[in-house]
Amino acid sequence: MTYSSDNENDTLASERGDDEAGYRTYEVFQRERVGTPPPVKPGQMRTQDYLDDPYTLLAKVRSYGPAWRDWPGNCFWVTHYNDVTSVLADTANFAVRSKRWHYHLTDFGRDLRNQIPVLTAQAKGIDANARSAAEELLGAVAKNGSADLVADFAAPYPLVVLGRTIGIPDADLVLFADRYLRMQRGWRWHPANQAVGLHAIRELVDYFTPLLDKRRSDPQDDWLSAIAMVEIDGSQTTAQDVVATLLEGDHETLHGALANMWMLLLTHPEQLEAVRGERRLVKYAYLETVRHSTPVISADRFARREVERFGLLIPEGALVICSAGAANRDERIFNDADRFIVGRKDLVQREPRGQYRADGLPSGITPALGTPSKYPALPVGRPRSLYAITRDTATTASQVLLEMLPHVKLAAGANPVMKCKAWGEMHACWQLPVTF
Repeated sequence: MTYSSDNENDTLASERGDDEAGYRTYEVFQRERVGTPPPVKPGQMRTQDYLDDPYTLLAKVRSYGPAWRDWPGNCFWVTHYNDVTSVLADTANFAVRSKRWHYHLTDFGRDLRNQIPVLTAQAKGIDANARSAAEELLGAVAKNGSADLVADFAAPYPLVVLGRTIGIPDADLVLFADRYLRMQRGWRWHPANQAVGLHAIRELVDYFTPLLDKRRSDPQDDWLSAIAMVEIDGSQTTAQDVVATLLEGDHETLHGALANMWMLLLTHPEQLEAVRGERRLVKYAYLETVRHSTPVISADRFARREVERFGLLIPEGALVICSAGAANRDERIFNDADRFIVGRKDLVQREPRGQYRADGLPSGITPALGTPSKYPALPVGRPRSLYAITRDTATTASQVLLEMLPHVKLAAGANPVMKCKAWGEMHACWQLPVTF
């Protein structure tokens, strides 16, 4: 996907016959609530307060209205559930910019995530490794009387499953995980992290080049072999394609959801006892977690053209922050929205216009997993959606935890919290000391 430069925008405006390129008449802006005071202090959405507790500030922005123009941040915040989902689904007016775009690598590799053989190999590999990876990690934990459920389980688990699904030898998993995490952290705004991430990308390309050639000559039953066999327009896939596909993927939802889910269960003993007594509720605990405390709390969209929405004029190229954190606690959608309630009765299973979603977001918005699948929950000729795969994997891992650590509880004196380590990064519990 390419985006026009500023000069191209000016040319387009001139061709349209606009007297002032990039500007509209005063009458349009009369519809904005110019005289209404901002819901938060200027710049407050980029402070430590937001990183530590985004929900208090997001509640103020949500009560202000469906959208708020953040002048100091040069962006628009959309906070109501139906409005966030409508923007996320509106590909005609709003664009997603890839992680490669943020890295300034728009010509680097091809994203093969939607190729059917790749999707099938991914689903098969994750399903095959979900239980065994959890048993291995928790087996090591069970030998001790205490552990940190994040450092020892929630954080490494997605990377072990991913590495084995790809087909990486176990001896290389630690090295792969280090490079993968540096690559994933670097696409955001921080210049130092971006430089480190670019170096990790080069290292991964060098690593996958001989491995991909080996899979092409001797295919295995793994994700990398599926990519090796893909041909697009008569050209073979390259190591750059492999790394580009990995870069555009997501591990944060599984990592953050497991960490947040177990923090919430351990700090809500009555909910944990309900889950222990009725194991089918494990899935619903995950669903409620991604509603109540979704780890990826926002998604960025950019206006493809000038759009008038929510009583605001959104200029071409404007950044629109779709706040999942605000939308998932929208009082218009969820009763007692700030409470963590496993098995709540008002899980959302509809789009703004009333369409039922078979695989969709039955408990809230999880932006890193993409927009809802247009296919049924059990599609023919293709695997179930990434949303469903992630849900099932988290459920499997948590079932194993309950089996192997049936008496798990918070360590004495522990006071776990969720926070973002930096702007744009996931909102998660990073330390969860437990005993068993």
